[in-house]
Amino acid sequence: MAGGTKPRFGSLQFWPRKRAEKQIPSVNWSVVKGDGKTDSLLGFIAYKAGMGTALVKDMTDKSMTQNKKIYIPITILEVPNMKIYSVRFYKNGKVLKDVVVSNDKELKRIILAPKQPQNLDEKAPKEFEDIRVIAYSIPSQTAIKKSPDIIELAIEAKDKLAFVKSLVGKEISLKDFLKYQLLDIRGLTKGKGLVGPVKRMGIGLKSHKSEKGVRRPGTLGPWHPAHTSFRVAQAGQLGMFSRVIYNNKVVGSGTIAEKNINPKGGLKQYGNIKSAYLILKGSVQGPQKRQVLLTPSFRPTKSMAKKKYELVEVEL
Repeated sequence: MAGGTKPRFGSLQFWPRKRAEKQIPSVNWSVVKGDGKTDSLLGFIAYKAGMGTALVKDMTDKSMTQNKKIYIPITILEVPNMKIYSVRFYKNGKVLKDVVVSNDKELKRIILAPKQPQNLDEKAPKEFEDIRVIAYSIPSQTAIKKSPDIIELAIEAKDKLAFVKSLVGKEISLKDFLKYQLLDIRGLTKGKGLVGPVKRMGIGLKSHKSEKGVRRPGTLGPWHPAHTSFRVAQAGQLGMFSRVIYNNKVVGSGTIAEKNINPKGGLKQYGNIKSAYLILKGSVQGPQKRQVLLTPSFRPTKSMAKKKYELVEVEL
């Protein structure tokens, strides 16, 4: 019987293949846009709770299962509220001024917060080109941890300064952000640690009679030039890589106070969801409790945009 064949994997486009420096990846906000109709933040921090199955009614036009109940795989994200730490003013692509507007106790776990917050009306510069905010999550509303995660977020509004002033000092909920049916998920994949080239780069096993190992490449390159190319499959770090999953369909959302979706005993390796939750179709990168960043889809596809699901039941 002939041996099976498969293409090698481990994309060479991602280099260097090492652990990400931050838990939440940075975003090129110049390409992320909202719906152009409502004022909102363009990002929100969430925490992966786990996967499950949802019974939904397919409302997609001209679908083969239109108006029928089907099962789809889903991912549950817990989305606690967020608050604004500081307001950043940009001019000529550089930070002109950073006005700190919060000194909550939660911030002392990660940064040196000032004793007194600054007055935005007094400290705001007269001339600027763009405004972004440094926002942080409130994971103490969940059951997983107490230290907040902090990230820079862009905003979309006709009058950005007035919109930011309306948010300062208040808790921002998922309802304030969720005005989109397709979301991009930015986060880190599961960390695997040091692994060999077979698992990391997908090379095939050598003959069992090989003298210098079965799970290693046959050669690292020629004698001359005396240089090992980065394209050669070698052992190294696998996982904890920054990745983006595009066009995740929103199936449902809500709060535990409105509808309790926790199974008996809580979700595996996570526990009970205590605050707001978001249900997405398909999978999301990372293990349970991993923080991810939600942003509006910046390149939506027609096939995903036209899909419509009516949530009937969640099975975890």
